[in-house]
Amino acid sequence: MKLSIIIPAYNEEATIQQILDKVIEVSLINNIQKEIIIINDSSTDNTQAIVEDYMSTHKEISIELINQQRNRGKGAAIHKGIDVAGGDYLIIQDADMEYDPEEYNTLLKPVMMGTADVVYGSRFSGGEPHRILFFWHSIGNKFLTLLSNIFTNLNLTDMETCYKLFRSDIIKKLLFKENRFGFEPEVTAKISRVPNIRIYEVGISYYGRTYAEGKKINYKDGFRAIYCILKYNIFDRKFLK
Repeated sequence: MKLSIIIPAYNEEATIQQILDKVIEVSLINNIQKEIIIINDSSTDNTQAIVEDYMSTHKEISIELINQQRNRGKGAAIHKGIDVAGGDYLIIQDADMEYDPEEYNTLLKPVMMGTADVVYGSRFSGGEPHRILFFWHSIGNKFLTLLSNIFTNLNLTDMETCYKLFRSDIIKKLLFKENRFGFEPEVTAKISRVPNIRIYEVGISYYGRTYAEGKKINYKDGFRAIYCILKYNIFDRKFLK
């Protein structure tokens, strides 16, 4: 079996090599193999050059670099990664150091037990370490999760989490429209409508960044998330390609 690891990256020269090191170091359960797909979203720093150099010195690792010709947003990068992924399962990995690849196996366990098709990694449950940062961000995330749950009838604790693991044959059938940070509420709304879908949630750690350290999401993305929750749960309910 193979896990596709999709890494959207925009101006992540400070951390992209470190995250690749951590992804490679992880030994997956059940001898699952890895393929790494990096979507460089037209970075203006040295992200592309760093990845190309890394690939040249790690030829034994399955790494694919796709360079977007213009900056289209995180969601668009993820869409591209989903399209080209060749694994049986896929997971989204931010290019920063906020999420720890060592926890891939935590998300894979419900899948390997044959009980889950989708697994969300929650920053708000479990006993793993969490960096203490922004109060209003946490309130905003919990509000968005609650609003999403009201419409999807799920009981998630962290809809906005980066760590989402999907069965590839399911996620590839979904129709996606959001090119930026609206991907999270859109994919949650659409995956919830798949007949007989089995969604699990596991606790994960979180090493959040400050804005000075490169955090990109802001209050405007929060308002967009509200719009997307309403749009894809009420007004635009088509979810299959």
